[in-house]
Order: sequence, then C-alpha cells, then structure tokens
Amino acid sequence: MALTQTAREAERERIARHVLDLVKERGCEVPWTVAMAESGLTRARFEALFADYDDLFDAVAQTWLAPHMQVMEEVLASHLPPQRKMYEFFRRRFAISQARFREDPHFFTILCEMGAANFERVRSYVDLADHYLCELIAEAQAEGFFAGLGIDEALSLINQMVTVYTMPDALIYLGDKLNEAKLARIVDTMFIGLSGEAGAGAAGVNALKVAS
Repeated sequence: MALTQTAREAERERIARHVLDLVKERGCEVPWTVAMAESGLTRARFEALFADYDDLFDAVAQTWLAPHMQVMEEVLASHLPPQRKMYEFFRRRFAISQARFREDPHFFTILCEMGAANFERVRSYVDLADHYLCELIAEAQAEGFFAGLGIDEALSLINQMVTVYTMPDALIYLGDKLNEAKLARIVDTMFIGLSGEAGAGAAGVNALKVAS
C-alpha cells in the first residue's frame, strides 16, 4: 500500500533518527546496507523511501539540522533590534552545537566528518543560512548600519568574522575558547565599525591598507 506524503516523510524521519542512534552507538558512519538491515523494513519498502545512500544522507542531515533551521526562522520572524537579532541568529545555533558537543564529543565529531565528506549534500543548508543572513543585513542597513556596503560584501565580511561560531567542527579544536560572551563582543564590534564609508568610526577608520 502506497504511503501518503505525510506518512512517507514521517517514516523517513524515523529511519533517519534510527541511523543517528546507530552512528552514536557504533561510533562510526553507518553504511547503506546496515541502515537497511537495521531499519526493520523490507528491502523493497526501504528502497521506496530512499533511492540511494545520498537520499538517506539527505534525510539524516535534515533531521540533524532541523533545530538550527527552526531557530533561524524564529529569529528572522522576531521583532528584536537589529544588533540583538543578528546576535541571536548566531548564538542560538552555536548553543545547539555546543550542547551537542559537550554531551558526546565523539559522536559530534563523527557527524562533522560525515558532513565534511558529503558537503555538497549539505550546501543547500549553508546557502539558506546565507539567504537568511542577507535579510538580517538588509534590515540592519535600513536602520543605518553597515553603511556603504553592498549586501554581498557585508555577507562575506560577517561570515568571516563569525565563522568559528557557525562551523560546528570549530568546537572540536577550540572547545570552551568559544563562548557566547565572545560572540556578543564580535557582533557589537561588527555593528560599531563595519562600514564601507571613509572617516572616523568606519571600518576601523580605514587605517589599514592592503599591501600592493
């Protein structure tokens, strides 16, 4: 009997969560054949849900990243002031990753390695985060921040400033050196000085010149 779209999505999520549990339990990435054997489904039913390993990985990534997507959308829909909104956009995702890392560093590391090995499969989530960030930049610019910068330029600069808070595997190397207080200072600095205009108070007063 064919599954409804809602039932199919629920079953895909159930299997994806089970795969995550298997990865945590066994301490390594779970091959397609093992995922199928451990799913409790017939081969035909499993293949009806997942066309191949990439499709299964997509479901696992969607499940793992769902909390990040939720908090980004919540922040985007909020009516916080631009500076606080930008901070929460990064802080809430960082808090999720930090809690997961502290709970089980080994499992967290494996998931980061899986994401790196399948980066093209998770690129759409990175692109979506950038899209949301562009909306926050536009809102901030409407209130006078980031003057003289194009949205794409501001996006690139901001991403480079906060990259260690948005790349989960940075926690593996930096651990408790990353914290919300430091992130707040980075966002404060960003709003105070990030500008394309010359003059006092702009982009570090434009004092540094790129060597030619």
